[in-house]
Amino acid sequence: MSEPDSRVHEHLGRLVRQVQADARVPAVSVALHRADRPLWTCTVGETGTDSPLTPDTQFRIGSVTKTFTAALTLQCRDDGLLDLDDPVGRHLDLPAHGELTVRRLLSHTAGLQREPFGDVWDSLRAPDADQLVAELVRAERVLPTGRRFHYSNLGMAVLGQLVARLRGESWAQALTERILTPLGLTDTTLTPRPTAATGFLVDAYSDEAHPEPPTDFGAVGPAAQLWSTATDMARWAAFLADPVALDPTGAVLAPATLDEMRWPVTTTDETLWGAGFGLGLILIPQGERVMHVGHDGAMPGFLAGVYGRRGGDGTAGAMGAAVLGSSGTAAELFDLTHRLLAGAVERDPADIAPWRPGAPAPTAVRGMLGRWWGEGSEYVFSWHDGSLRARGVGDPAGRPPAVFVPLPDQQDVFRTASGREVGELLRLTRDEAGVVVRMHWATYRFTRHQETFDRYDFRAGR
Repeated sequence: MSEPDSRVHEHLGRLVRQVQADARVPAVSVALHRADRPLWTCTVGETGTDSPLTPDTQFRIGSVTKTFTAALTLQCRDDGLLDLDDPVGRHLDLPAHGELTVRRLLSHTAGLQREPFGDVWDSLRAPDADQLVAELVRAERVLPTGRRFHYSNLGMAVLGQLVARLRGESWAQALTERILTPLGLTDTTLTPRPTAATGFLVDAYSDEAHPEPPTDFGAVGPAAQLWSTATDMARWAAFLADPVALDPTGAVLAPATLDEMRWPVTTTDETLWGAGFGLGLILIPQGERVMHVGHDGAMPGFLAGVYGRRGGDGTAGAMGAAVLGSSGTAAELFDLTHRLLAGAVERDPADIAPWRPGAPAPTAVRGMLGRWWGEGSEYVFSWHDGSLRARGVGDPAGRPPAVFVPLPDQQDVFRTASGREVGELLRLTRDEAGVVVRMHWATYRFTRHQETFDRYDFRAGR
């Protein structure tokens, strides 16, 4: 380990040790994954068993499980087995709520009550699959569908049943075969290993830590059942943020599908806008166009935070962090995940790749490059990294450019692949000499000089 690495790790380790001590967590296990550095791990405390606390110690990850169920559901969509706007009853024989769509269940905007019928957190008895489905008639729609975010373990449990039905195997089998094994998450399991940490409730007014009873979530397992290690979860977080780095062939999920999962569907609090929810993923903005994507988890005796980092100067590829703790009340653990990601970037930013000359722009687009005016504003069209791009002259430095791809069956027509006006067409108009004299982007006219909408050219004075 180099001297700078040692100082960074000491800083991050101090953050972990401070939270473990201040929040009184019996055991904390942390991992930081990034493509440009070796995996970093840190453990503090004791497991509560005869087994030592190591980076291989399993903890309950609770609702982080939902991110796996969401990924399995999107796999089904990508394989043509469903549409996200299908009513779930089209694929499952349900006695009630079959009209709720897959998309609404994934984004917690279906309005379905939070838990299965009955006091499951009082009895600690979760329903089996048949009981879960049968008792849907007794579950409430507590809000109109689409009205707002309302978290629902029941909704995610229904999606687990959907995956099992479409795949013709159990949710757990599909998870192992289609996500855990391909990504090498070998320490993520349905039930704990003998060396797993014990979960505790730490007394508010003394130093007593009382073990919480083990629970099996039955048919609600797709919402919160899994056990894992910080190492596995940091890798999973890195995948959620940068799938190409860990799954270059798209065998688990295509990068475009992860983009879709990360797009915010709703905010979780209409007054703060401090967090959003996509398709199974929590989205927490960090400022300066940086987003942390992942999920938190809570089960009796355990808390978990698993997030990947996207965007911003200094953010490395495949950057993800996991914080797992054996206390059910130490909410400081949730914030620690984000502090570790930010601290790693601040103290050890990714190396700056040198610029190198590239191939020239194709002849067909060379005449498009430079400054254009549209809607009274100035834009610069350029050719970088093998693609045509456009940026507003006044755009903030961190805002991504619009990126265009040519339509193979139409000459001088491009589709906006990302950025401003994504999905819209860019059409070129050439004069008799083949020079591009006008462009229409999303039907708006673009010219070399500033013009009014009725085509008054300020430069020509007419």
